[in-house]
Amino acid sequence: MISRIRKFRDHSKIRQIDMYMRWALYACPWLFIVFEGLALLGLATTDRRGLGLGTALLVVAIVQAMAGVGLLRRALDRYLGKETVLRARMAVSFVLLTAALCLIALISTHGSKELAQGVSTMVMGVAIAPLGALCLIVRKRVYWALCAAGSLVVPVPFVLVGMPFAVALGGSVFGALFIAGWVQLVARVSGWMLSIMWEVDGAREVQARLAVVEERLRFSRDMHDVLGRNLAAVALKSELAVQLARRGSDAAVDQMAEVQRIAQESQRELREVVRGYREADLHTELAGARGILTAAGIECRIDARAADDLPPAVQSTLAWVVREATTNVLRHSDAGRCALRLRWVEGGEGRAVLTVENDGVRVGSSGGSGGSGAGSGLAGLRERLAVLGGTLAYEHGGNGTFLLTARVPVGSAPPEADAVTGGTPPGNGEGVGPGRPSPAAAVGGHDAGVRRRRTGLVPEGMDR
Repeated sequence: MISRIRKFRDHSKIRQIDMYMRWALYACPWLFIVFEGLALLGLATTDRRGLGLGTALLVVAIVQAMAGVGLLRRALDRYLGKETVLRARMAVSFVLLTAALCLIALISTHGSKELAQGVSTMVMGVAIAPLGALCLIVRKRVYWALCAAGSLVVPVPFVLVGMPFAVALGGSVFGALFIAGWVQLVARVSGWMLSIMWEVDGAREVQARLAVVEERLRFSRDMHDVLGRNLAAVALKSELAVQLARRGSDAAVDQMAEVQRIAQESQRELREVVRGYREADLHTELAGARGILTAAGIECRIDARAADDLPPAVQSTLAWVVREATTNVLRHSDAGRCALRLRWVEGGEGRAVLTVENDGVRVGSSGGSGGSGAGSGLAGLRERLAVLGGTLAYEHGGNGTFLLTARVPVGSAPPEADAVTGGTPPGNGEGVGPGRPSPAAAVGGHDAGVRRRRTGLVPEGMDR
């Protein structure tokens, strides 16, 4: 049981909701079976004549509930757009429903009044599987037309066992339509809610893919603007230099010198573009962290009023910590809340202290906002902080919490520390890395970060 609970927790939240709603629907028939089974045991000593019929009805209900799991599962899959075959299961389920109605009709005439009143409610449990599957695979008006036609057939077994026609018709028709509406409320609404949740989940995946495409287009535009004109000039001047060299003209040397100058200028411009992609801004990363965590359904609290008072080098370094921590909260935990706090600690040169705390650390996981595994990126963050004389620490708390703490002596940042902000990002590509956009780099970047955690979606060629 514990292993199944852990396996359930390993699924994504949307998958957990799907499983919960499905099994809640599967369990509905068993509630009637349990209660009616206890009622039969209580009446066993007072109504032995109807006990056999009641036991037969209980057996039919149990078989219907067991077969109904597969039937309802396939009907829900059909409602959600999957191709499934359930004709045979549907036919068997309606045969069992008919048998249950016949047994109830016999009990109503041969059993005691208390037993007849008790087992009559069991038809609700027996009807969930066939009617629930029917309302999931046909339109609502078709479902109600079939139920209305079926309600006229329900009184037949009651009339055959001697019940007055008017009584059988009135009670059976009303009861059949009531049960049909109740089953639709339970089954159809469950399928409708699941379809909405899966559509929203799919829309977020599409939005993430569009964000990746937009980031690629932005990168390609920058490369074209930087290299397109210069490469065209290099090609033309090289061709001209070849022609001049064939003629023995000394001007070919001047043209090749110009080619060299353009190539060097292209290298410089390319380095500036790459540096711009690798720089991290603390305010941007904090805003991106809030957007990503909120989009993932995580309550996010940020207190970073001290950010404006920090030197640029310290802000950029702490921005990398925020980016890595936020990404790993999504990757390595099922957090419900996350708190980021940046404060100034007096004493000595003064220190900037950034803490990231989250709950929902998975069983067997290396952590939440960081982790101790080889792919956590903490080693790279420590190296980046060490340039400024800072430190990085993490600890696991109670109730599945994780706390990541970065401390940077503000007064120790050397003037040349800005060069660090454009270097290779920390880690080994898990959450941050060269060429990977920051959480707030593009429109829809929030969901892109979420889908990178949920489905492993990352731009091709940019995840390592």
